[in-house]
Amino acid sequence: MPRPLVLYALCGSLRKASSNRALLEALRDIAPADITIEICELIGDLPIFNPDREADDMPASVLALAAKIRAADGLIVASPEYAHGIPGGLKNALDWLVSRDEIPHKPVMLVHASHRGDDALAALTEVLKTISVRLVDESFFRINLLGKTVEQRTAILAEPGTQALLSENLQRFLQVIADCRTDKTDCLSGPAFRERAL
Repeated sequence: MPRPLVLYALCGSLRKASSNRALLEALRDIAPADITIEICELIGDLPIFNPDREADDMPASVLALAAKIRAADGLIVASPEYAHGIPGGLKNALDWLVSRDEIPHKPVMLVHASHRGDDALAALTEVLKTISVRLVDESFFRINLLGKTVEQRTAILAEPGTQALLSENLQRFLQVIADCRTDKTDCLSGPAFRERAL
């Protein structure tokens, strides 16, 4: 019997009232019972990337992030656009992972909580492709929560149409991971892939 799937969600905003975090929380809340979605709480704790520390002085917070990503079967990334680019904290986290082996070929689902921000999405897509993740384009979606109050966001995310959109796209992402479990492909580097390879 296949073990439950674990997804790890990275939010580009550290704001407590982040609309992108609200979107990740909504995905977490509608996930099937056998799917765990954990939202990363480590990005704000990472020191600024320094290649000199990669060999013998790797920060504990980076090792903790890497361990979470290694244990995950897939990643979900939601990010706002800051000054037409990727927020510094998220870019810094990805920089720490560039030379490591946890993230290559990991399935990644991009979601976006705004009707704008295409510059950041393009930049984020380029970075993710550069570090060799498996971007699952068919699971991408956006919901406009930008500028909404917490109450308005909650109402939008609770609408039946929104719930259906969340569920349908999450299922597309999960299907890609399931296919990786049954087919001999290189699109999964998480525990399910390693179990299949043994």
